[in-house]
Amino acid sequence: MTPPAPILDIAGLRGLEAAHAAARPPLMERAGQAAAAWALELLAARSGPVLVLCGPGNNGGDGFVLARVLREAGHAVVLVGPAPAQALPPDAEAARARWLAGGGEIAADFGEQAWALVVDALFGIGLRRPLAAPHAGWVARLATLPARCPVLALDLPSGLDAMSGHPIGACVSATHTASFIAHVPGVLTLDGPDHCGELRLFDLGVTAPATAGRVLAPGLFAPWLRPRRRNVHKGSFGSAGIVGGAAGMQGAALLAARAALHLGAGKVFAGLLDAGGLGVDGLHPELMLREASSVAGVASALAVGPGLGRTPAARDLLRQALDFAGPLVLDADALNLLAGDDALAIRLSARQTPAVLTPHPAEAARLMRGDTGAVQRDRVAAARAMARHFHAVVVLKGCGSVIAAPDGSWFINPGGHGGMAAGGMGDALCGLIVALLAQGWPAREAACAATHLHTCAADVLAREGIGPVGLTPSETLPAARRLFNAWLGGDFS
Repeated sequence: MTPPAPILDIAGLRGLEAAHAAARPPLMERAGQAAAAWALELLAARSGPVLVLCGPGNNGGDGFVLARVLREAGHAVVLVGPAPAQALPPDAEAARARWLAGGGEIAADFGEQAWALVVDALFGIGLRRPLAAPHAGWVARLATLPARCPVLALDLPSGLDAMSGHPIGACVSATHTASFIAHVPGVLTLDGPDHCGELRLFDLGVTAPATAGRVLAPGLFAPWLRPRRRNVHKGSFGSAGIVGGAAGMQGAALLAARAALHLGAGKVFAGLLDAGGLGVDGLHPELMLREASSVAGVASALAVGPGLGRTPAARDLLRQALDFAGPLVLDADALNLLAGDDALAIRLSARQTPAVLTPHPAEAARLMRGDTGAVQRDRVAAARAMARHFHAVVVLKGCGSVIAAPDGSWFINPGGHGGMAAGGMGDALCGLIVALLAQGWPAREAACAATHLHTCAADVLAREGIGPVGLTPSETLPAARRLFNAWLGGDFS
């Protein structure tokens, strides 16, 4: 099983680079060689020249190395970049000199041509301002390339903010992106995945510290993926309780309860606030529908929020849930109620066992008394701040969901697609998490596994032609069950 890839912020990456400044061969040479190997894979079935765009810094130096390797391999390379008279950092200058010494040339611009591959080595993780001329114009012209032309970005697509994943201005849309040593958060979250395409990490022989974040993968929770023994009973797998389902929102609670059922909770109780609610779930009669206030007394793990509403009765239920001794998930309106009540927030942070909070960005902003834009500008920092503040495991949902724990560990989920932007997906995730908690999983591992499982299931469905457009939350549940059982059997393909 492949170890989960590390994630570092800019300062962490710069520190590792500085610590290995005397490495032989130099890190720049290693990066360029690694990216060139991938470029040769992309060129295997293609013909025509390669365009390499090099910037004025170390990212451009990586490009010079890649261009040299491709030229030595027999490919025609057009390199556009800083002229020999323009000063470069020492390693990049050495890479440029070696390119020129080998007979390479540097062009000031490029024309319209049928490129076999375009390499973006303009700007890396240090970019903090919008691209200016001529680079902004080059990026704009790359957007007019035929869709069949692959674009390989080094470090990250030029113009993408390394921490937030938000385009600073003009931004390259790559089909492939090579990260070096560790990923930065921006390639994994917000707009990053849309601009990066296929992502590969080349560690260059450098080991990231244990304190680095990690890309979510089954290896992070594999010890809890235990096949079931035959000699078990329903009590062996806990009782999941869902509290919510106010008038007009019963579906949210039922969806969460069905998710818990599909992921193997021994018993599932759905506590509905709507007194005139259903007596039975016609689709899944095995669900036990109860008065909302009674569920905490019969559950071994409790989820509060799907369809909860914000009434005084809902607030009372949340207050009761915060005193629940077992594992707890807070979602949707439970988070909105929490955001407006300091006393409830204090009760949450004082719990002996961490709860799991599953906010989307707007809910996260309310919880932290800020604005959604601030959350999205640094999703990792926002999730980690919430985890510390509430002494809870936090799943900050969105493209590249961020999971953070009170111990400082953090993860980014790489999966999912735009078809998951549908009402009810969060309810389904809530139910998957509480099902694992009911079966004895620790809070952090349950949040990581359920988040990853949910997006992987959606990705499988999309490959099968079910979505992405029109995918429903209910459809993800049988797929999640099927995939989870495969994982239990050791199949992670």
